[in-house]
Amino acid sequence: MSSQLPPSSFLGSRAARLDLARQQFFEEGLTPTGVVSDAVFQSWSRCLRLRHRPGDRAVFEPVTASRSHLALQKNRHLLQAWLEVSPKLESMLGTTSCAAMLTDPTGVLIGASCAGRAHEELMPVATRVGVNLSEEAVGTTAPGVVARTGKAVSVLGADHFFESVKGMHCSAAPIRGITGALAGVLDLSSETLPFAFDAAAVTGLFAAEIENRLLIAQSNDHLVVRFQIADELLDSALVGLVGIDTRGRLAWHNGVARSLLGMSSPQETQDFGLDEMFGLRMAQLASLPETGSSVLTLPNGLMVRARAEMRSPDGPRHFVAVPRTPEVAFTDLGVNEPDASVGQAAEIPSAKTTLRAFDRDLIDRTLQACGGNVSQAARSLQVSRNFIYRRLRSVDSDDLATRG
Repeated sequence: MSSQLPPSSFLGSRAARLDLARQQFFEEGLTPTGVVSDAVFQSWSRCLRLRHRPGDRAVFEPVTASRSHLALQKNRHLLQAWLEVSPKLESMLGTTSCAAMLTDPTGVLIGASCAGRAHEELMPVATRVGVNLSEEAVGTTAPGVVARTGKAVSVLGADHFFESVKGMHCSAAPIRGITGALAGVLDLSSETLPFAFDAAAVTGLFAAEIENRLLIAQSNDHLVVRFQIADELLDSALVGLVGIDTRGRLAWHNGVARSLLGMSSPQETQDFGLDEMFGLRMAQLASLPETGSSVLTLPNGLMVRARAEMRSPDGPRHFVAVPRTPEVAFTDLGVNEPDASVGQAAEIPSAKTTLRAFDRDLIDRTLQACGGNVSQAARSLQVSRNFIYRRLRSVDSDDLATRG
């Protein structure tokens, strides 16, 4: 049943309308239609089913030491991405009333910036590493709702379930990993003072930057392609990113990539091959420069700037030229020629239809050029000797499995 609020002339402020909506919902069971977002209403309902009461005091307690340690260890890539972005985030927030918080997918806090402003009472307590900010623990808060739903949300003032938290204003956004599952939550919060800027937009931008760094950090044996309509956006939070595995299949992508490719959903993107998405084969994508960019016209007609980098368990690995011999020269394969147009890149022979096979062929040629000296070949390819040994073993295992 929906509540029927008096005309706005009788309740001139949102705070007054929200206070009345809370009273009618919590005391009479009337739905606060048009007063709070559906995400907040659904969270209030879940809190009631957990037998929380609005008048109870929210307690910001840390989880056990073992669970907190596990959260930090399990989310080390996410935490590293946060540490890389947080100096810029803290500098931006330094002249505002806000602090930033990062939680794991369950709502356990693993990173925070808190300026310790004189008027803050909840923030110093809520921003301790290990504090449980889940909906089950502290009711309706932005990080708790995002951890529950995976969708960005703002929870402002009396939108919070517990009355003791009504002075908080928070906006949170999800961070996803290469599997597409929720990997963490970024939240901006201000105590007592409402946001004086579009907090949802700022949170979304920084969450995207952390997500992009996380996606790249989680990529092993992936060709990472960056693309956007302008060079200056290739290193920004607005870059489109895709990861392509060693078999030439799309392994992951971010939301910007999906938008630029004209795909309406993650599921739709999975149905498209590289030819349909980029109008290029694997060999041509691999020939994109690693620094600077090349012009790339997508099948949908959009002209973008693009570059690519191979990621391996040893870190970034470059497609670099090896000492020129009649048998070994990347330029003979049409790879990484700085001034070459992507559309004119020479094709790798059809037998080398996967990146893994391309790697093995390159290693074989380099070893041959180096007289079988693994250390010299590793230096030429700028990888470790262990990487060469692993690649040779893995490809040999694949060959045996195929023959078996």
